[in-house]
Amino acid sequence: MNNTFFNTPTPANEPVLTYAPGTAERELLQAELRRQMQHEAEVPLIIGGQSVSTGNMGRSICPHNHQHVLARYQKAGSGEAESAISAALSAKPAWEAMHWSDRAAIFLRAADLISTTYRYTLNAATMLNQGKNAFQAEIDAACELADFLRFNVHFMQQIYGVQPAINSPGIWNQLDYRPLEGFVFAVSPFNFTAIAGNLATAPAVMGNTVVWKPASTAVLSGYYLMQVFKEAGLPDGVINFVPGSGGEVGDPVLANPHLAGVHFTGSTHVFNDIWQRIGGNIDAYRSYPRIVGETGGKDFIMVHDSADPESVITAAIRGAFEYQGQKCSAASRMYVPRTFWNSIRDRFIDAVGSIPMGDVTDFSNFMNAVIDEKAFRTITGFIDRAKASDKAQIVTGGGSDATRGFFIEPTVILTTDPHFITMEAEIFGPVLTVYVYDDGDYGKTLQLCDETSGYALTGAVFAGDRHAVAKARSVLRNAAGNFYVNDKPTGAVVGQQPFGGSRKSGTNDKAGSHLNLLRWTSPRTIKESFSAPTDYRYPSMG
Repeated sequence: MNNTFFNTPTPANEPVLTYAPGTAERELLQAELRRQMQHEAEVPLIIGGQSVSTGNMGRSICPHNHQHVLARYQKAGSGEAESAISAALSAKPAWEAMHWSDRAAIFLRAADLISTTYRYTLNAATMLNQGKNAFQAEIDAACELADFLRFNVHFMQQIYGVQPAINSPGIWNQLDYRPLEGFVFAVSPFNFTAIAGNLATAPAVMGNTVVWKPASTAVLSGYYLMQVFKEAGLPDGVINFVPGSGGEVGDPVLANPHLAGVHFTGSTHVFNDIWQRIGGNIDAYRSYPRIVGETGGKDFIMVHDSADPESVITAAIRGAFEYQGQKCSAASRMYVPRTFWNSIRDRFIDAVGSIPMGDVTDFSNFMNAVIDEKAFRTITGFIDRAKASDKAQIVTGGGSDATRGFFIEPTVILTTDPHFITMEAEIFGPVLTVYVYDDGDYGKTLQLCDETSGYALTGAVFAGDRHAVAKARSVLRNAAGNFYVNDKPTGAVVGQQPFGGSRKSGTNDKAGSHLNLLRWTSPRTIKESFSAPTDYRYPSMG
C-alpha cells in the first residue's frame, strides 16, 4: 500500500522566458527552429518501449507553410492498438507495485528535462507543427507541461496522505488508493502540448498504464515527449504512443473489456460518440470506465459600463486572437453596453487591425496560421455566413488566404441578433462576435449570456462596480467552470486556476488540481481488528 513517508519538493510554477531580442533563449530557440526545418524526422509508434513501423504513413507539416514536411510518422491500425493494450496491461503489475515516491521521481525528472534539455525542442516543434508563436509555445510546451508534472506529483502525495481520522479502540482504519483495474485511453488535441502530456501522465502518476492517441496534427511534439519520458526513466509499456485515425485506434480500444478509463480533450461531438460507445459496450467491461473529458467552449466577455476601456480592449484581443483563437477557452462572444461600445469601437477596430500575422519563425508576429485546411474551411465558412447576413457586419478582418499557409485575419463581427450563429456555435478560430446591448439592460443581458450557449467552459466580466461583479458571479454561476473578473478568459495556470467546464464543455474534473487525479484511483477501505470478538451474542441478549 502506498502510504506517505516522504515529502516531495514543494512545486512552483515554471518561470516564463521572454524571448526578447538579445536574450540567450531567443538565440537557442531560433537555432532549434532552423534545425527542425532542415531535418525531416521519422516518427514511429512506441509500443512497450519499442519503435514500431506500419508502412502506413502520415505527414507532419507547418500550418504557416503547408508544403513543408517536418516529419513523416507511422499510423497505427487496429492491430497496433491491440498491441498497445497488451503492452499496457503487461506493464501494469510492476508499475502499480512501484512505490509512489519512485513514480514521483520519474515525473519530477521529466519536468526538469522539459524545462532544460528539451525546452527548445518541444517549443520549436509546437511552433512549427502546431502553429504557435514563441511566447505561446513557451507558456504551453515548457512551462505548463512542467507545472502539470510537478504539481501532479504534489497532489498525488496529498491524496495518499488522506487517511481516516477516527480509529476505534483496537481498530486500525486505512485507505488504499489503488490504480484503476485495466488501462486508460488518453486522447489528446492539437492545440496544447501540455494538455497532451497531462492526459497521458496524470493517470500514470497514480499507477495506471496508458494507451495514448495524439492528434494527427500534433504528432511531432508528442514523439519528443515520449523521448523525455524514456530518458526520465519511465518503464516500457507504461505509456504507449499510437498516432492514427480515431476509428482505427479508438474502435478496438473502446471495445476492449479491460478499458478502465478515458482521459480526453477535444470536440464535444467526438466525446459524445466515445460516451455512447462506452454505454453500448457497458456489459462487456470488467469495471465501469471512468470518463473524463474537456470539450468545447463558447466563451464570453461580459462588459459593464463601469469597466476600464483599455483593459477590455486588451483582454478582447488577447482572449480572442492569441493562438488564432484555437483555444477551448478563447473569447468568442462579447456583450458590450451601447455607450461603452461607441466609446471604444474605433480604438478597438484599429488595435485589431494592427495585429501582425505570419510565419512562426518571425517573432514579431502575434498571430500565425490555423492548424489545417479543414479548420480553415470551417472558420471561413462562418465568416462567409456573417458577410451574407443582414443581421451581422464584419467591422474588421474577414480576409483569408490558404495559398502558402492557412491564414485567416483576426475578425470582429458585429451582430444585432444575440442568437446569430457566431454567437452560439463554437468556431475555434480568430473570430469574435460583439453584441451591443442597451444601456441599463445589464441584468437582462446576463441572463441572455447564460441561456445562449450549451457550453460552460470560461467567461469573464469586466466592471469597476462591485455590485455588477457580484451580480455577474451569481447569474453566470453555471455558465463557466473558469470565471474571470477583469481579466481575459484564457490562460489558466496549473495549481492556481484548475481548469474545466460543465454543461457541454465536459465533466469538469479540473486539470491542474487533485480533483483530476482522484479520477484515476479506486480507493479501498481496510479495517484491521487487533482484538476481534469471540462471542456472537450481544449484551442485550443477557
